[in-house]
Amino acid sequence: MRTVLGNYFRRGWQRNLAVLWFGCFITGFGNSMTMPFLPLFIDTLGKFTPWQLNILSGTAFAITFLAKAVVSPAWGRLADRKGRRVMCLRAAGVMAVTITAIGFTRNVWLLIVLRGIQGGFSGYINNAQAMIATESPRDKKGQAMGTLATGQVTGTLLGPLIGGFLADSFGYRASFFIAGFLMLVVFLTTIFFVHEDFKPIAAAAMRPIKKVFHQLTAPRVLIGTFITTLVVQASASSIQPIVSLFVRQLLHGRGDVALISGVVSAAPGMATLIAASLMGRVIDHVGPQKILNIGLITAVLVLVPMIFLQDVKQFIFLRFLFGLSDAAVIPAYQTLMTLNSPADAFGRIFSYSQSFQAMGSVLGPMLGAMIASVTGYRSVFVLTLVLEVICLGYVVFAAKYPKRKAAA
Repeated sequence: MRTVLGNYFRRGWQRNLAVLWFGCFITGFGNSMTMPFLPLFIDTLGKFTPWQLNILSGTAFAITFLAKAVVSPAWGRLADRKGRRVMCLRAAGVMAVTITAIGFTRNVWLLIVLRGIQGGFSGYINNAQAMIATESPRDKKGQAMGTLATGQVTGTLLGPLIGGFLADSFGYRASFFIAGFLMLVVFLTTIFFVHEDFKPIAAAAMRPIKKVFHQLTAPRVLIGTFITTLVVQASASSIQPIVSLFVRQLLHGRGDVALISGVVSAAPGMATLIAASLMGRVIDHVGPQKILNIGLITAVLVLVPMIFLQDVKQFIFLRFLFGLSDAAVIPAYQTLMTLNSPADAFGRIFSYSQSFQAMGSVLGPMLGAMIASVTGYRSVFVLTLVLEVICLGYVVFAAKYPKRKAAA
């Protein structure tokens, strides 16, 4: 964080990058700090059977991402007309209100509604990405996108740790109040320190998104970035329902399962945090397509031994390597998306990317839990491997044949 603030807190896009990095950090932090104990908090809102509690917790978790997937394209269209800064303010403001309101709620159905509203009005991170992608110099885009990615990753890593401590020390509701307050701080810093040079576009002057895609020089490359967004998120979240159970199996029921499960869950994020900014600089010199291919190949190679691992130390090490592949893939596909998107459609295209990411957050845990329950925990890694291979195949194909010959 010190490096970000020290190197980038100047006027222009560098200052925006520093402030938006903080906003992405707090957004990731606020979203993740209440997740570990959300089912326990729901359990305090009524008398539920285990089955009811599982259904209600799953619904409360999934509705945020479902709402985000459905509504994001509409917000993207508005972002192209009004600018990305106002969309960041909209997302931060609503998140501050809804998270605080959840802290006061006494009814599980109101909690679910509030989480749905939170998802429907979300979009701080993808609009911050679109703003930095637009403003950063062409030879600095990889570095800028890699640096911005570390903000969300850092917040997502620290959120569960701080949230768990607050819940144990002050009760579940304290985490919601603090997260709401921090999002208010993000709202204020975005108002006063983020400046966007944006010329509003009239609704009648906007090109339809179908026309935008038809006129792209490499539409398949852009579609490949959407698929990669979905696969990266699904791969990261598919293990969530079974990680502690698989760790318990590897430990044969002995040892500190909860602590080691936390280390396993955090390992990929730590690797991404360490390497993402560096990978961004490499992208600026080597090119995003090559780094994307290398990152996906690395993920495939890491997943193969993960299927057969027998030791929890191997599990942590391989998950760390998997995070390094994400550190290459995430800024690479974001840079490719930036370079292949026309300026008048940035908001819509980045919002479509957010929709695919949200779908990955829903499909990953759902498929992971289903497959694990039918064929065992290791099958989840097989699922992830298949997704990564399909993604790699399409990305390579799209780079070689970026547009249909008939439309060329």
